[in-house]
Amino acid sequence: MTHERSLGPSPFPDDDGLADPQVRQALASALTGQPADYLNAVAGLCTTRLMVPVVAQATEEAAVHARGPVDKLLTVDKEADMAVVMLQSSDGRKAMLGFTGTDALHTWQADARPVPVTLDTAARAATQEGATALIIDMAGPHPVVLEGEVLAQLAQGHRLVALPDDEFGWMQPRPGDEAADGSTSPDPTG
Repeated sequence: MTHERSLGPSPFPDDDGLADPQVRQALASALTGQPADYLNAVAGLCTTRLMVPVVAQATEEAAVHARGPVDKLLTVDKEADMAVVMLQSSDGRKAMLGFTGTDALHTWQADARPVPVTLDTAARAATQEGATALIIDMAGPHPVVLEGEVLAQLAQGHRLVALPDDEFGWMQPRPGDEAADGSTSPDPTG
Protein backbone atom coordinates (compact mmCIF):
# COMPACT_ATOMS: atom_id res chain seq x y z
CA MET A 1 0.00 0.00 0.00
CA THR A 2 1.42 3.39 -0.92
CA HIS A 3 0.61 6.61 0.89
CA GLU A 4 0.92 9.80 -1.06
CA ARG A 5 1.79 12.06 1.82
CA SER A 6 5.08 13.80 2.26
CA LEU A 7 6.51 16.12 4.84
CA GLY A 8 8.10 19.34 3.78
CA PRO A 9 11.01 20.98 5.53
CA SER A 10 10.26 22.50 8.91
CA PRO A 11 9.82 26.28 8.92
CA PHE A 12 11.57 26.13 12.31
CA PRO A 13 14.61 23.90 11.64
CA ASP A 14 16.58 24.86 14.79
CA ASP A 15 13.62 24.84 17.15
CA ASP A 16 14.47 23.31 20.54
CA GLY A 17 10.83 23.12 21.68
CA LEU A 18 11.32 25.58 24.53
CA ALA A 19 8.74 28.27 25.17
CA ASP A 20 9.65 31.92 24.81
CA PRO A 21 9.89 33.16 28.43
CA GLN A 22 8.53 36.60 27.49
CA VAL A 23 5.47 35.05 25.85
CA ARG A 24 4.89 32.84 28.90
CA GLN A 25 5.09 35.94 31.12
CA ALA A 26 2.58 37.73 28.86
CA LEU A 27 0.22 34.73 29.13
CA ALA A 28 0.54 34.83 32.93
CA SER A 29 -0.30 38.54 32.90
CA ALA A 30 -3.32 37.90 30.67
CA LEU A 31 -4.93 36.00 33.55
CA THR A 32 -5.48 39.33 35.39
CA GLY A 33 -8.58 39.88 33.30
CA GLN A 34 -7.42 43.27 32.02
CA PRO A 35 -8.05 43.71 28.27
CA ALA A 36 -4.61 45.26 27.65
CA ASP A 37 -2.88 42.29 29.31
CA TYR A 38 -4.86 39.85 27.15
CA LEU A 39 -4.02 41.81 23.98
CA ASN A 40 -0.32 41.92 24.97
CA ALA A 41 -0.42 38.12 25.26
CA VAL A 42 -2.01 37.79 21.81
CA ALA A 43 0.58 40.18 20.34
CA GLY A 44 3.33 38.09 21.94
CA LEU A 45 1.90 34.88 20.51
CA CYS A 46 2.01 36.51 17.05
CA THR A 47 5.83 36.73 17.33
CA THR A 48 6.62 33.13 18.25
CA ARG A 49 5.91 29.61 17.07
CA LEU A 50 3.31 27.36 18.64
CA MET A 51 3.19 23.60 18.90
CA VAL A 52 -0.03 22.04 17.62
CA PRO A 53 -0.45 18.49 18.94
CA VAL A 54 -1.17 15.57 16.66
CA VAL A 55 -2.00 12.08 17.86
CA ALA A 56 -2.39 8.72 16.17
CA GLN A 57 -5.95 7.90 15.14
CA ALA A 58 -6.87 4.39 14.00
CA THR A 59 -8.10 4.26 10.41
CA GLU A 60 -8.41 0.48 10.22
CA GLU A 61 -8.62 -2.11 12.94
CA ALA A 62 -8.04 -5.84 12.87
CA ALA A 63 -9.03 -8.74 15.11
CA VAL A 64 -6.17 -10.85 16.45
CA HIS A 65 -6.19 -14.00 18.54
CA ALA A 66 -4.13 -13.71 21.72
CA ARG A 67 -3.04 -17.11 22.94
CA GLY A 68 -2.41 -17.70 26.61
CA PRO A 69 -4.14 -19.27 29.59
CA VAL A 70 -7.36 -18.00 28.03
CA ASP A 71 -7.66 -17.40 24.29
CA LYS A 72 -8.88 -13.88 23.59
CA LEU A 73 -9.91 -11.98 20.50
CA LEU A 74 -8.28 -8.53 20.62
CA THR A 75 -8.88 -5.51 18.43
CA VAL A 76 -5.70 -3.75 17.34
CA ASP A 77 -4.87 -0.82 15.09
CA LYS A 78 -3.95 -2.08 11.65
CA GLU A 79 -3.41 1.40 10.20
CA ALA A 80 -3.38 4.84 11.76
CA ASP A 81 -3.19 8.45 10.64
CA MET A 82 -1.94 11.41 12.59
CA ALA A 83 -4.73 13.85 13.45
CA VAL A 84 -4.86 17.34 14.94
CA VAL A 85 -6.52 17.32 18.35
CA MET A 86 -9.96 18.92 18.58
CA LEU A 87 -11.99 19.23 21.77
CA GLN A 88 -15.77 19.43 21.75
CA SER A 89 -17.90 20.89 24.52
CA SER A 90 -21.26 19.47 25.54
CA ASP A 91 -23.01 22.18 23.50
CA GLY A 92 -21.16 21.12 20.33
CA ARG A 93 -18.58 23.93 20.10
CA LYS A 94 -15.10 22.80 19.06
CA ALA A 95 -11.68 24.08 20.06
CA MET A 96 -8.22 23.33 18.77
CA LEU A 97 -5.17 23.22 21.04
CA GLY A 98 -1.84 25.00 20.76
CA PHE A 99 1.12 25.06 23.12
CA THR A 100 3.97 27.50 23.68
CA GLY A 101 6.48 24.70 24.28
CA THR A 102 6.87 20.95 24.35
CA ASP A 103 6.85 20.99 28.16
CA ALA A 104 3.27 22.32 28.21
CA LEU A 105 2.23 19.96 25.42
CA HIS A 106 3.63 16.90 27.19
CA THR A 107 2.06 17.97 30.49
CA TRP A 108 -1.26 17.80 28.65
CA GLN A 109 -0.55 14.51 26.83
CA ALA A 110 2.83 12.82 26.95
CA ASP A 111 2.49 10.91 23.66
CA ALA A 112 1.27 13.82 21.52
CA ARG A 113 3.61 14.88 18.74
CA PRO A 114 4.36 18.58 18.36
CA VAL A 115 3.98 20.27 14.99
CA PRO A 116 5.52 23.76 15.01
CA VAL A 117 3.38 26.47 13.36
CA THR A 118 2.79 30.19 13.51
CA LEU A 119 -0.26 31.53 15.32
CA ASP A 120 -2.01 32.58 12.13
CA THR A 121 -1.52 29.09 10.66
CA ALA A 122 -2.98 27.49 13.81
CA ALA A 123 -5.92 29.92 13.81
CA ARG A 124 -6.62 29.25 10.12
CA ALA A 125 -6.54 25.48 10.71
CA ALA A 126 -8.86 25.84 13.71
CA THR A 127 -11.46 27.83 11.79
CA GLN A 128 -11.23 25.52 8.75
CA GLU A 129 -12.03 22.61 11.09
CA GLY A 130 -15.06 24.46 12.46
CA ALA A 131 -13.50 25.35 15.81
CA THR A 132 -14.71 28.48 17.59
CA ALA A 133 -11.65 28.72 19.84
CA LEU A 134 -7.93 28.07 19.98
CA ILE A 135 -6.82 27.16 23.50
CA ILE A 136 -3.19 27.94 24.27
CA ASP A 137 -1.41 25.88 26.98
CA MET A 138 -4.60 24.16 28.12
CA ALA A 139 -2.85 22.22 30.91
CA GLY A 140 -0.86 25.26 32.02
CA PRO A 141 1.16 26.95 33.07
CA HIS A 142 -1.04 29.88 31.92
CA PRO A 143 -3.95 28.86 29.66
CA VAL A 144 -5.40 31.49 27.34
CA VAL A 145 -8.36 31.18 24.95
CA LEU A 146 -8.43 32.90 21.57
CA GLU A 147 -11.92 33.18 20.09
CA GLY A 148 -14.38 35.49 18.36
CA GLU A 149 -12.99 38.45 16.44
CA VAL A 150 -9.43 37.78 17.65
CA LEU A 151 -9.48 34.24 16.22
CA ALA A 152 -11.10 35.48 12.99
CA GLN A 153 -8.43 38.19 12.48
CA LEU A 154 -5.61 35.72 13.17
CA ALA A 155 -7.13 33.17 10.77
CA GLN A 156 -7.00 35.82 8.03
CA GLY A 157 -3.25 36.11 8.58
CA HIS A 158 -3.42 39.34 10.54
CA ARG A 159 -1.04 39.92 13.43
CA LEU A 160 -1.82 41.98 16.51
CA VAL A 161 0.83 44.57 17.40
CA ALA A 162 1.24 46.94 20.32
CA LEU A 163 1.17 50.62 19.33
CA PRO A 164 2.18 53.70 21.30
CA ASP A 165 -0.08 54.89 24.13
CA ASP A 166 -1.19 51.36 25.09
CA GLU A 167 -3.13 50.89 21.85
CA PHE A 168 -3.20 47.81 19.61
CA GLY A 169 -3.70 47.31 15.90
CA TRP A 170 -3.90 44.56 13.31
CA MET A 171 -1.16 44.28 10.70
CA GLN A 172 -2.40 42.92 7.40
CA PRO A 173 -0.41 40.74 5.00
CA ARG A 174 0.77 42.14 1.71
CA PRO A 175 -0.80 40.32 -1.23
CA GLY A 176 1.41 37.47 -2.40
CA ASP A 177 3.70 37.69 0.63
CA GLU A 178 3.21 34.14 1.89
CA ALA A 179 5.93 32.02 3.49
CA ALA A 180 6.54 28.30 2.88
CA ASP A 181 4.65 27.43 6.07
CA GLY A 182 1.52 29.21 4.84
CA SER A 183 1.98 32.18 7.15
CA THR A 184 2.15 35.69 5.86
CA SER A 185 4.51 38.56 6.38
CA PRO A 186 2.60 41.46 7.84
CA ASP A 187 2.29 44.76 6.04
CA PRO A 188 2.92 47.53 8.58
CA THR A 189 1.12 50.00 6.35
CA GLY A 190 -2.04 47.81 6.42
